[in-house]
Amino acid sequence: MEGTGFRIVHQAPDLIEVAFSRSWNISRRGSIAPLNVEKRYIMQRGTSGFYAYAVVERLKGWPDTVMDQLRIVFKLDKDRFDYMAISEERQRVMPTQEDRDRGKRLAYPEAVLLTNTSNKALEGEVDDKYQYSLEHQDDRVHGWVSTRDRIGFWLVFPSYEFRTGGPTKQELTSHVGPTLLGMFGSTHYAGSDIDTTYRSSEAWKMVYGPVFIYLNSASTGSSPRVLYQDAQLKMKLEESKWPYGFVHSDDFPSWQQRGSVSGRLVIKDPFRYMKTMYGSGAHMGLAPPGAPGSWQRDGKNYQFWNKTNNHGGFSINNVRPGTYSLYGWVPGLLGDYKFHKDVVITPGSHTELGFLVFEPPRNGPTVWEIGVPDRSAAEFFVPEPEPTYINKLYKNLPKDWYRQYGLWERYSKLFPVTDVNFTIGVHDYSKDWYFAQVTR
Repeated sequence: MEGTGFRIVHQAPDLIEVAFSRSWNISRRGSIAPLNVEKRYIMQRGTSGFYAYAVVERLKGWPDTVMDQLRIVFKLDKDRFDYMAISEERQRVMPTQEDRDRGKRLAYPEAVLLTNTSNKALEGEVDDKYQYSLEHQDDRVHGWVSTRDRIGFWLVFPSYEFRTGGPTKQELTSHVGPTLLGMFGSTHYAGSDIDTTYRSSEAWKMVYGPVFIYLNSASTGSSPRVLYQDAQLKMKLEESKWPYGFVHSDDFPSWQQRGSVSGRLVIKDPFRYMKTMYGSGAHMGLAPPGAPGSWQRDGKNYQFWNKTNNHGGFSINNVRPGTYSLYGWVPGLLGDYKFHKDVVITPGSHTELGFLVFEPPRNGPTVWEIGVPDRSAAEFFVPEPEPTYINKLYKNLPKDWYRQYGLWERYSKLFPVTDVNFTIGVHDYSKDWYFAQVTR
């Protein structure tokens, strides 16, 4: 978005915040999205980086629109940045855009077989930006390194309250360009199930960010991993400062203007447990009121999540004022939890909900089950890819094998005549149950 207005929001000896804005009116109908957008940047003296956020607003009565993606994007110097890191394990030297352009296009435009690369070590691999996705809860810092200059350029998410779809929503991170993405909301991996339609009958405003853009450097000869590890430390520091106290926007409440909620989740499932059990390791979150599990389809609002401790206790802090439903789920148990009342957060409030009882849905004792109800397919059989369609990064990362290209074609070769024929008590789902249900 190109701004048409500029102003200095706040200026002090050690901090400056500036804003670039673009407003919508009826004369611009059909040419740009019906939004008022203000992009803001904050710089602090002595800080190696800058903060960025956007205030996005629609007024009631404006035309209906659909926004399938909201993001911040950085296109880095292609002659410098050649190494991408999105997690401790998932880091590698990347091909160039020219390498992709010379490659063989595969089943969809994003997937390319590298056939003529400037770095010959990359030839024969598949490059596909979807192979570098992460869940919101795991994507706290990612970025690029210049192995020549030993400098890093990182995007830090101090919170994911403004990233729609909840903690398990998969999103793109970075890809060939070199391109650095900060996805705030999209229909990736969900399609039209994610609500991204904005009606004329509703007013809407949301603050995306702030995120922190961190730059670091290391001595000549240092591993790129040194820069990533330093970026992780910076991420933890930024996380500890959330919500930031230096943001000059009435739309970004300080910690004093926010509230909190706490409670203890227990499990009542007499067919599984002899007594009531603590709901340890559960995800508990505040999201817009709706049906159980509806938070996964929300694409327009804030969400606040945390996990329970070994005794089922949880606390969700720094929640924006508003009316929410409390949702949850427990790894290993079927069903979604939802508290029976709305939770109202006011500035400075703390709501103690006490003991919350989750009764997983069932009609009787479990006769048999295939896999583990943990919202992951990690326990099922994931084959190795065809040798000609491999991303070497994942060769020794079995938990990420499902990201390899072309596994839908492997299914028809592994089951050439009939689909999976699984006998309870005989077959092993880690070897005999294919991780995805695909066509043959």
